[in-house]
Amino acid sequence: MQRDNEWISISDMMAGLMMVFLLITISYMLISNNNQEALQKSNDELKHISDKMSAIAQEHYNLEVALYHDLTQEFSKDLKAWNAVIDEGNTIRFREPDILFAAGEGEIKQRFKEVLDSFFPRYVAILSSTKYRDNIEEIRIEGHTSSEWKASTDIKDRYLENASLSQARAFSVLRYCFSLPKIAKNREWLISVLRANGLSFAKPLENEELSRRVEFRTITKSKQRIEDILNVKEQSDLSQEIDQELTKELHRKP
Repeated sequence: MQRDNEWISISDMMAGLMMVFLLITISYMLISNNNQEALQKSNDELKHISDKMSAIAQEHYNLEVALYHDLTQEFSKDLKAWNAVIDEGNTIRFREPDILFAAGEGEIKQRFKEVLDSFFPRYVAILSSTKYRDNIEEIRIEGHTSSEWKASTDIKDRYLENASLSQARAFSVLRYCFSLPKIAKNREWLISVLRANGLSFAKPLENEELSRRVEFRTITKSKQRIEDILNVKEQSDLSQEIDQELTKELHRKP
């Protein structure tokens, strides 16, 4: 009788273990299915985001190409005389320090004023046109210097002194351009987009001479639009949740 009771006890225990294994298997299947659904949902969301970003990237490319064409067409005959260039990012670079400013000074030379008298109203006319106006985030006037400052060998002094000088020069250009009578009708719009930045020698060119320059840089709204769509924090949180679930699943596997 006792053997029968022992057998029943062992049978009950085995049945219980089978139930536990069955429940674990079912739970694993449910978790796996949930992960599959989460992954599919994540893939769908990411594809949707990717499609939007691709559309904006194409729009941005088309805008940049059109702007480069219009700027080149407008200024191609003047660039050589101004010793200026337009790069593919639509930055217009004035790279003749002798006509820009006196050494160590922030005030614009007369020759550069004459260049700006011709350049800036035409530049604003292009950017403020209906073709581009709503797509302009910023128009940046950037002052750049060489890495030299008098006889100083201390990098901190050289950087800070040149930062002050480059900011003064950028502001002098902004003040002069903003005061030109020919841009008066666009002043209200320019207040919202025109900026002056001094970069010291943070972005040097191939030599000290060319590094002394003023640049007009156009920033479009495309980058901000991409960041808004991406919503980096939410996507990061979603990725972390998926990674955590997948890690748990891997740990559960025998």
